Amino acid sequence: MPKKKSLTVRRVLTLLLAYIMLCVGGGVVMAALFSPAVFGMNSVARAVVPSLKVEGVDFDVTSLPQKSVMYASDGTTKIAEFYADNRTVVPLKSISKPMQQAVVAREDRRFFKHHGVDVQGVMRAFFQTFVKKGDTQGGSTLTQQYVKNVLAMQAREDDDPIAEYHASEQTVARKVREMLIAVQMEKEYSKLEILQGYLNIAQFGNHNLYGVESAAKRYFNTSAKDLNIVQAATIAAITKNPAKYDPTSDENLKESQKQRNIVLDLMLQEGYITQKQHDEAVKTPLKDTLNVQSIDSGCQVAGDAAFFCDYVTRQILKNKEFGATEEDRNKLLKEGGLSIVTTMDVNANSIAMDTARNTIPPNDPTGFEIAIASIRPGTGEVLGFGINRTYDATDLAKIDSTRTAVNYAVDEQDGGGWGFQVGSTWKPINLVAWMQQGKSINQYLRTSTAYNTASFSCNGYSFAGTWSVQNSGGGTSNESPLQGLVLSHNTTQASMTQQIGLCAIADAAKAMGYHNSIQGQEDIYSSNSFQPPMVIGTVQASPLTMANVYATIAAKGVECTPIAITKMTDRAGKNYKVPSANCHQAIDPEIAETTAYAINQGVVRSGGNAVDAQLSGGRKTFAKTGTNEDTYMLTGGFIPQVATFVAVGNAETPQSFNYKTINGVYRPTWYGMYIAEPAWKEFMQRYVDTAGIPIDNSYGNPSAKYTAGSTTTTQQNTQTQTQQQTQQDTQTQTQQQGTTDGEVDDGDINDGTSTMPQQ
Repeated sequence: MPKKKSLTVRRVLTLLLAYIMLCVGGGVVMAALFSPAVFGMNSVARAVVPSLKVEGVDFDVTSLPQKSVMYASDGTTKIAEFYADNRTVVPLKSISKPMQQAVVAREDRRFFKHHGVDVQGVMRAFFQTFVKKGDTQGGSTLTQQYVKNVLAMQAREDDDPIAEYHASEQTVARKVREMLIAVQMEKEYSKLEILQGYLNIAQFGNHNLYGVESAAKRYFNTSAKDLNIVQAATIAAITKNPAKYDPTSDENLKESQKQRNIVLDLMLQEGYITQKQHDEAVKTPLKDTLNVQSIDSGCQVAGDAAFFCDYVTRQILKNKEFGATEEDRNKLLKEGGLSIVTTMDVNANSIAMDTARNTIPPNDPTGFEIAIASIRPGTGEVLGFGINRTYDATDLAKIDSTRTAVNYAVDEQDGGGWGFQVGSTWKPINLVAWMQQGKSINQYLRTSTAYNTASFSCNGYSFAGTWSVQNSGGGTSNESPLQGLVLSHNTTQASMTQQIGLCAIADAAKAMGYHNSIQGQEDIYSSNSFQPPMVIGTVQASPLTMANVYATIAAKGVECTPIAITKMTDRAGKNYKVPSANCHQAIDPEIAETTAYAINQGVVRSGGNAVDAQLSGGRKTFAKTGTNEDTYMLTGGFIPQVATFVAVGNAETPQSFNYKTINGVYRPTWYGMYIAEPAWKEFMQRYVDTAGIPIDNSYGNPSAKYTAGSTTTTQQNTQTQTQQQTQQDTQTQTQQQGTTDGEVDDGDINDGTSTMPQQ
């Protein structure tokens, strides 16, 4: 190993001169270095005009990355925070005087005397480092430290590890760069502006904790403007070595208190505090002053609001209004200092989550999911979600079935799954389509258990084969569309479709806000859904989509795209254009009210499919239950102010309910009335009571135009019935083209769903 060179007198002088010359920018005469007063050297620094220009780096002391906050609909209840750096920028007037003084005393006691470079400090550092061979001393002023922090921050934002390394490397070149920029900054900004910038950018703890406002919240649960002498000294001490002086770690406490007391000594020395204040502060155990707050961020720590939080986050990340690329939008979310006000109703979301857990506990042996979505009709505002799972986006969810980051209440593209087959909850859509063709809901229909699917063809879409359809207990009954809805008969839906065509029903569904949940297959005309059994709910939709369909009926036919954000502003007060609900008249108000009337009849009529959904106090209730074969149980419904949809089943892979014990109750056969309907009622009743929603029974009046009676069938009906009877005679032969599975809906009423090969 080569022998280390000793510091000769010549080398010492050379290093000293080079170091000081670099400090003052290399443009000052040598005589100035040896002026009688060291403070006079600061006038040299004042005269330096640096030529260095750092392109692409923003040294604006008021422009720093800071955390974004997501709020509930009240604008005050915090859902989550998002940040790369945990920082909340505040003006200097919102930072207490003791905090300002503590940092100046600790970091740069001549801050208000020098002009960016403290030559006295540089000389002291030189002799300490090179002559005395002590610890490396930087001699950096507070302004230089601010420059260093900004350069490092910019490098992190640009994902440039080389630039980040150069921003903190221990070299003379880096020091020179900082000094030149520091002098230039002092020409452009006042001392107070620079101090403000430093107090907002410096690191004051582990876990990316930056700025005194975040530090005040973290350590003392207070704000920077209210920090007292002891608290200010504690925070000021941390920035020298955040890993070692962060007081939240028990192993750091002793050293943290020691460093705090050093700051108190410096404050006394500078005349910022009195001897009495100093002595009292030093005697105070640091541990007794702490009130540590969690600094976890993101949806992971949003509790019961986490699924809603995740939904909102995805709306931001996929919307080009918030940035050209997803990376840009993510940066805006984590660094833009956004205030995001959502549509989440705290009560609605909390009650929905609670109802889901009450209905099927997360650790239920069946593993069945329950997903609830609720919307405010006429606005598109999503009120909340209920999932009987704990939100968890970590690897723990892979081994713990009670945890998931999948929001089963929303579409796949929004972080959900493939949706649920909605069963008989689809049937109000058929009734809307029926009336849109000018037909009465009291028109008499002849039905069958076998239908030639060619008769459902429309607009270039053709079908072939026979569809075998059954009701509960088999057989069929001739009845009106109103009766078919109240009793939830499948054969009636098929007969209606023969008359108006499958396209009319698909178009009505789209108008009401329906689309499939599976990504890439959202269009109802997708081969995945556009088949005759569609009319009895063999489609896959999210609870949110179905809640929105029912909201359209509740809002007199006004359809709105679901929205989750009402306002988004950045730190400068800029308002971002948030997604619009695009509310519009989608279906005739008379049709909407008549459909509502028909749905209500299923609640109030004896033998109706949703009699157990009736809310208390005589409140007019609109609800429709459904069961898809033996795999999914569902209920959708509304009052004029709230629309809600509940889905129960194995959201990943269809699994039979039969012969299962669910939440401690065993049944050989499960129907929607046993789980989904009670869950819907529990949520609705608790929410309307908590929110104090007044009873409004004025809605749901049928139009005479669509309720005219009919005692005879039309010629078309007769011809259809004859055709159906012929087909029924050959049912055995044609059943090979389709399968029939009995769907039991609402206990006594059986909606026999039939699946067909996709064409």
